[in-house]
Amino acid sequence: MMTTTMPYHKVNVLTGTKAARTIEDAAEMGHLIKRARRPLLVIGPNALSMSLDGRLVIEYAVDIAKTLNIPVCATAHTRKKLLELGVEPASTYDIIEILNHLKDPEWHGVKKEGNHDIVIFLGIRTDLAEQGLSTMKHYAPHLKTMTLCKYYYPHASYSLPNLKDGKWKEFLDNLIANLKEKEA
Repeated sequence: MMTTTMPYHKVNVLTGTKAARTIEDAAEMGHLIKRARRPLLVIGPNALSMSLDGRLVIEYAVDIAKTLNIPVCATAHTRKKLLELGVEPASTYDIIEILNHLKDPEWHGVKKEGNHDIVIFLGIRTDLAEQGLSTMKHYAPHLKTMTLCKYYYPHASYSLPNLKDGKWKEFLDNLIANLKEKEA
């Protein structure tokens, strides 16, 4: 199925026949996260420098992680802020290191409990995220990828459309509220 959403980096309009499923409904995204057996949240340094109405994006990531007790991989220099916000990262890797681990279907995950089935990315530099997601798409068919960034990433399994800050904040607020609700 072709998508009409344009990626942030126009060079990656569509490579191949498989493009990300665009999800605009926070409840649907929440359902996908809740049903994962071994999710992983990978937080990048842009989560420290981006804010929505005075609230850092990393604070949204912390809410997501705490709500479902999702293990967190801190990349770059995010570990210190995560600790300040009350989250002990399950791992601290460079983004390339975690991508290399995730490609290996025999890897036992950040908690040594088995490989992850869905990896959620938030705050990764757009060029690195785009290429990393392409790598996952082609070399890690055993897992799904999801982005919670405000840009559309065609190589992810699930991605948000390109959003303005107000809509992005609304989506993240609704996602967190949905994650707090019990499944019927």
